[in-house]
Amino acid sequence: MNKTVQYQHKSIVYQISGSGPALVLLHGFMESKAIWADFTEILQNDFTVIAIDLPGHGESEQVDEIHSMQLMAETVKTVLEAEKIEKSVVAGHSMGGYVALQFAVDNGEMVEGLILFHSNAKTDTDEAKENRRRTINIVQQNKSGFIKQFIPELFDQKHVGKYTIEIQKLQDIASLMTPENIIAALSGMRDRPNQLQYLLVTEIPVLFIIGKQDSRMPYTQLMAQAVIPSHSEILLLEDVGHMGYIEAPGKTLQALKYFAVRCFEKYISLT
Repeated sequence: MNKTVQYQHKSIVYQISGSGPALVLLHGFMESKAIWADFTEILQNDFTVIAIDLPGHGESEQVDEIHSMQLMAETVKTVLEAEKIEKSVVAGHSMGGYVALQFAVDNGEMVEGLILFHSNAKTDTDEAKENRRRTINIVQQNKSGFIKQFIPELFDQKHVGKYTIEIQKLQDIASLMTPENIIAALSGMRDRPNQLQYLLVTEIPVLFIIGKQDSRMPYTQLMAQAVIPSHSEILLLEDVGHMGYIEAPGKTLQALKYFAVRCFEKYISLT
């Protein structure tokens, strides 16, 4: 069921289905809640699944010129408060992982577990910040060309030819965004804070899902972060790039589901 809440007088759209403990699914850059459709179909049997269109993505309106991770995390809190949900496991793909981390930093009492799905806790390097600025210029000049080039590069290039249909669907989702929507997200990612200290002090279980062929987030960098939390779990995937929910759907769905089950086991026993 699609529902809407207001955040700063703008509409934030989300889908809620199933029953049981709450599992929040956050999409990545230029994606939407639609990426989680196949996962939701299975997960709703055990969880209340909430898939949110982050500001400027999917059906949600743009809130500001820059969508900071804190602003987007506040929209997540607004949705959970509207649904009267006090505890949840939060999973975020790529940019969604940055938002999930920020949400956990700001609302730790609401988080039972954190899933970083091809995502990481470090801020952008100076070089990466400059790359974001260049990307903003490209989007301003040729949004369609940027989308066409960017999305295929997210996959393991040895097997990218297998995903023609999925790539087209992602490009269609991204094409619905205005340049301003895309730039708001790029600017927020460029300016995001470093959350490594949070990984060091948190007692919340963290699952890292990592692709060995991820050109955006090298697995050696993510493995180094994965040893930081006091309770950390790792799913390291061979022949997978940045899009594990497409490239290895069975393995990633199973890992996500049973990690969430373990996070909630003190409240309820799931089969």
